[in-house]
Amino acid sequence: MHPVQLTILGAGSWGTALAALACRQADTLLWARDPAVARSIQQDHHNPRYLPGIALPDALQATHDWAAALAHLRQGPADAIRLVVLGVPMAGLADVCLRLSQDLPQASVDPVHLLWTCKGISPDTRQWPHQIIDGALPQRPWLQAGVLSGPSFAREVAQGLPVALTLASTEVETGLAAQAAFHGRQARIYTTHDVIGVEVGGALKNVMAIACGISDGLQLGTNARAALITRGLAEIQRLGVALGGRAETFMGLTGLGDLVLTATGDLSRNRQVGLALGQGKSLHAILADGMTAEGVRCAQAALALSQDHGLDLPIIEAVCQVLFDGVSPRHAVASLLARDARAE
Repeated sequence: MHPVQLTILGAGSWGTALAALACRQADTLLWARDPAVARSIQQDHHNPRYLPGIALPDALQATHDWAAALAHLRQGPADAIRLVVLGVPMAGLADVCLRLSQDLPQASVDPVHLLWTCKGISPDTRQWPHQIIDGALPQRPWLQAGVLSGPSFAREVAQGLPVALTLASTEVETGLAAQAAFHGRQARIYTTHDVIGVEVGGALKNVMAIACGISDGLQLGTNARAALITRGLAEIQRLGVALGGRAETFMGLTGLGDLVLTATGDLSRNRQVGLALGQGKSLHAILADGMTAEGVRCAQAALALSQDHGLDLPIIEAVCQVLFDGVSPRHAVASLLARDARAE
């Protein structure tokens, strides 16, 4: 097994959790935009802003120095696997890619593997993460890219609890690089070539988690939640296949697995937004309390994409009506139930 030189850009909850996972078997450096966060991780082995109460491994190194973070990739043995992970949310992806485009060379002798972890659709451009990355970092054949996704709460990963993830890339070597960095006793890393399927599953499950949260906030019961998860998965698959994804991808970790976790787990911010909506709070009040959820950002883009492809996605449409059109959660649910009968 080749050694791994790993730089993770972004010290939020997920970037920090992945760094804590990888540093046991890879030479890992975590870059934080905020110097105080980097200092806390480096000196005190805690990230109180994003993972309060979690002790991080002593082996984990952190920096605020962007140049040092990129230089770390070129250090280590000559035969090392060189891997950079974009541990930033969807809203920060374009900015980090712009910085990389300015600082990464056009040519390189050694390949570098680039992974992204964000889940969503750009609300302005309707772009998926791979499209943002392709646009920002063109004409670098030595840079091999992939998406790391799956059912995972950062806090549980940082606590050392088991997790299974999927790495999607058109390059076999990128999957092997991700397995070298993360696969072990705590984590299982599976591979696939279906990048768009993995991205669609990761983005749309957040919208469905809002729907399930609304249902639970209205106290409609576990039968209703099970129906929303099942029919929600059908909508995710419908759009994913229309965009070029493989149907079977949505039966796996990044489809069904991620949907079940996000729609039912109390650590899910998207579910929490839905719960608050179902309990009568306005979206403005929820967001004013500091609650952020990727499902809110990508719901309208998902609906627009479905309309572009002539698809009927009633759950996503109902979520958009509640979020943006002033429709009450109870009325939106009633409208879903009033739809004409059809074969499953």
